[in-house]
Amino acid sequence: MFQVRVNTDFAAAHFLRDYHGKCENLHGHNYKVFAHVQGSSLDEGGMLLDFGELKTALREVCKTLDHTNLNDIAFFEQNPSAERIALFIYNKIIEKLPALKKTEDSTKAYLWAVDVFETDTNRARYIP
Repeated sequence: MFQVRVNTDFAAAHFLRDYHGKCENLHGHNYKVFAHVQGSSLDEGGMLLDFGELKTALREVCKTLDHTNLNDIAFFEQNPSAERIALFIYNKIIEKLPALKKTEDSTKAYLWAVDVFETDTNRARYIP
């Protein structure tokens, strides 16, 4: 099995409406995001996937979140947890690169996971 990973970052504010503690107050993070692709076969050029395609898609998605209040995005239902942010980013990458959606063909490259770090030590991962 081969894996490739690209990353980017964005800064955004949020609060967790159904949380009781300091995170229910408006605050911000400098998020780090990692997109992982895996598959068992390489193309004619010896690559699983062109890093540039994945990097471009990830950056475009994260640019839409950068310097926003995540609570203003309907998808998050007023609770933009790191888990929901990872799911959102996964879905948007698949919209941009539909060939990366996991199928029954286990040799094909697919978007395996999206990691969202709120801090260097706190990560949420979405795996479809």
